[in-house]
Amino acid sequence: MKTVNTNVRYAGLDLKNPIVVSSSGLTDSLHKIEILENSGAAAVVLKSIFEEQIMMDMPSISANNEIRGEKNNNSIDQFLSTNHLEKYISFISDCKKSVSIPIIASINCHTVRDWTKFAKNLENAGADAIELNVMLINTEREYKYGKVEQTNIEILKQVKKQVKIPVIMKIGREFTNLISLLNKFESNKASGIVMFNKNYSNEVDHEGVNLIPGAKLSDNGLFNQNLRWLTIASSILPSLDIAFSGAVYNGENIVKAILAGAKVTQICSTIYKNGPDFIPHMLAYLTDWMQMHNYETIDQFRGILNSPIIEDENLYQRIQFMKHFSNYEKETTKSDKELL
Repeated sequence: MKTVNTNVRYAGLDLKNPIVVSSSGLTDSLHKIEILENSGAAAVVLKSIFEEQIMMDMPSISANNEIRGEKNNNSIDQFLSTNHLEKYISFISDCKKSVSIPIIASINCHTVRDWTKFAKNLENAGADAIELNVMLINTEREYKYGKVEQTNIEILKQVKKQVKIPVIMKIGREFTNLISLLNKFESNKASGIVMFNKNYSNEVDHEGVNLIPGAKLSDNGLFNQNLRWLTIASSILPSLDIAFSGAVYNGENIVKAILAGAKVTQICSTIYKNGPDFIPHMLAYLTDWMQMHNYETIDQFRGILNSPIIEDENLYQRIQFMKHFSNYEKETTKSDKELL
């Protein structure tokens, strides 16, 4: 059998395979990250520090004003010695001293504010890249169309001004024109895109008549929902480095995501369910599949099953939907006689 090479290059980072552990409780300590590295993970995204935590540690900086000169720089330096920021910077430094896989810092954010200056300190601490997990929904009654998209772009621009390391955008699917936004990310030098973040979900406790948190782990059905957008985005924007995220539970999911155009996959729920020791099984499936199909490198099959580039993607999608469910109805619908 052929020897296969699972190396990939994602967002300017050289990785030994396409498995990246996403930002979560799995990546909140050095001990856990060491276990993930030993299990075969190619990189980790540290558990996020939230914009609100950064701002709490910088009380003298106005949350509504743009950064203005040396005065604000000094204020940031002063408050970097306080709780959240100091711990996060030390955490990055400790990780870089102890593990060899890339360490991607993560900021969970939703506004363009003075916190963007903090990105430089992550770079100085040794982070190999920064992932911006932009979790932003708009509920304004009077809303200016494009405001949410522009906020995402401005966050990217402001952080890019501060650092030279790769900046990755992690976003949701709720945009009027996702492809246009991804195109603007690429033109503004985003190093990579994560499709998609997992939003907080609600559940209804109908017995206690309360709103409670919904499921914490990704539902299996999420994989195919996200895969649809991956196939479209990777065909229209082939030079964009995309990390696929959402219910990547096994090696089969990894192969499917790469065939659809992903550079890497981010995993989380499967480790919570199966433990870090499941990573080698996922990698074994990937290498066995590559050998079976005579692929020596991942780039040889990445994107070969993404959505065809046609003039009217909307028409294509609608026709495929119509054909699929027309055939499904023919196969499953009972005769009129049986229904009566």
